[in-house]
Parts: sequence; C-alpha cells; structure tokens
Amino acid sequence: VVLIQNTYLIFFFYLRCFTNQLSSLILTFCLGYSEDYYLQIVTKIQNCTWKRRPEEYIKFRSELMSCCDAVHNFIASQNNTPLGSNMSYEVDNKKTILITEDIFRMLPESPSFLGYPFKHCAVVGNGGILKNSSCGAEIDNSDFVFRCNLPPTTGSISKDVGKKTNLVTVNPSIIAQKYNKLNERKVTFLENIASYGNSFLLLPAFSFKSNTAASFKVYHTLQEFSAKQRAIFFHPRYLKSLAQFWRTKGVKAYRLSSGFMIASAAVELCENVKLYGFWPFSKTTEEIPISHHYYDNQLPKPGFHAMPKEYNQILQLHGKGILKVQFGKCDSD
Repeated sequence: VVLIQNTYLIFFFYLRCFTNQLSSLILTFCLGYSEDYYLQIVTKIQNCTWKRRPEEYIKFRSELMSCCDAVHNFIASQNNTPLGSNMSYEVDNKKTILITEDIFRMLPESPSFLGYPFKHCAVVGNGGILKNSSCGAEIDNSDFVFRCNLPPTTGSISKDVGKKTNLVTVNPSIIAQKYNKLNERKVTFLENIASYGNSFLLLPAFSFKSNTAASFKVYHTLQEFSAKQRAIFFHPRYLKSLAQFWRTKGVKAYRLSSGFMIASAAVELCENVKLYGFWPFSKTTEEIPISHHYYDNQLPKPGFHAMPKEYNQILQLHGKGILKVQFGKCDSD
C-alpha cells in the first residue's frame, strides 16, 4: 500500500509539471516513507510553478463542507451547542458533558463572529524551516493568521515568523506543564500571550474529559484580568468528522496534528490558503540540519500523529492548486 501511495504521489507531480511544461520529474520506486525520498520530491516540486486551480479548490472544499462544515461547526457556539444538551467528547466519545448555563454563556452566539470568509489566510506551523526564512512580512500581510500551540513571535524571530496572530491553538498540556494549570502562574501566562494581541485562543476543551478543566481555566483567567484575547473551543463533532474524513484518505492516527486540523479548516474558511513552517524533516533540501521547531527541538510523541501521511496529503493539495506550501525562504522585498 505504501509503495502504491508513494508511486502515485511521484506520478501525480510528474504529470502536473509535465502539463505545465516545467521541469520533468523522474519516476522512481521507493520502499517506504523515508525522509530522503520526501526531500527529493519536495526538491522536484519546488521546480514547478505553483498555480491556484479554482475548480480543484471548489471541488475539495465541497467535500470538506459535506462531511465537516467548518463554517457552522468549527467552534462550539450557542447555535450548535444547545443549552441542557449532553455533548459527547471527541476522543472519549463514551463520556458526555452537560451544557449548563455557565458553559453555555462561555460560548459565542454564532461561529460567524470570527468574521469569515477570509480572502488570504496564512497557516503558520512551527517547523524549523521557518528560521532564517524572512517570511515574517509576507505572513503579516495576510488577512487572517492562524498559529499553533502558543509559539514565540517576538524579538528577532518575528522577521521570519511574523507578528500578526488572529487565532492560535492552545494545547492544554502546555497550560498544565508550563503554567501549572494556571493555579500560580496566571500573570506569567498573560504576559506571554500579550504578543498575540486581540486574538482568539482555540482550545480542545471537549476532546478529552481531562482537557475540560484546563480549557475553562484559560477562559476564566482571560475574563478575570480583562485580557484582550478570547478563549474559544473546538466543537468535538467537527474534529470527529474531520478525523473520519482524512481516515478515508489514508491518514490513520490516534489524532490529527493541530496544524493539519487548522489547515483543513482554513480551506473552508478562506478563499486562498498558504502554509508556512510545515516541515516534518530534520534537514533542508540542501542537507542542512534544522531543529524540529523553529524555537526548540522537542520531537512529537511517537505514534500519536501520522506526520508522513499528513504531509503526503498536504503535498497533494499543493500540487492540485488547492492551497500553497512555502517550502523555503520567502522573498524579502
């Protein structure tokens, strides 16, 4: 199966480059998802001029809307989460949570308060490829900027990753480990997120039962200190549907990565999507070693995400002109 998927991916990009009379791509066979194999493919893709294909975008967006409907279900709102209902958790799906008056008041009236659809969106991953990329200005020029897991954006790194943030995901494990569940380090937390300005903090409060208390604590802390940021929550139905959608396309993992979730949602919420910092490799195409993240080298938990298969899908979306991936440095003009 892996051999067939890999051969298909190479053949797909060969046809795309050949159709555009660009550089040819040598057809090869590969015995698995090796890093060097993917880097060879990325090198070939970089020689192809990317072109947005509206018909492919519309077709894929319709697929996503039919299954997941981010426009109405991306975040939990009063419209899609009735007062008094029992909501099933995304992963702990045998467990439910009663939507009490207190929880209901935390939710925005409608998902549309985010302001979509957006014209141009940047989804900024945390890959080490962003370091020395000079992509900051380009990212900040986007109408809406998505980020993942509270990454640093201040200081000299901003020239590479930008300063603008409209929405950033928050993994509750960060709140537990770095901020002691906000029991003692509320001020430090608020100081650290100040760089995100008037942004939304998106938390998976209803994915695992263990996430709920930490996610609600973030909400209440922002309220308590009248912070500029606002906490919102993924709707578990959306995440469950999205996981099923990608499972049918071969992405089978315990859980999708935050970046892949956001990139998927962005296709529905934005007319044009560009990904930055999506780079699951330990080196560049020039064989230069890079860290896993642009700010540290902490590797993901083995077996938790299906990174090679996610990246396979991202490359196909890029090749079809549905979204664009920034593979290297940005123009600094």
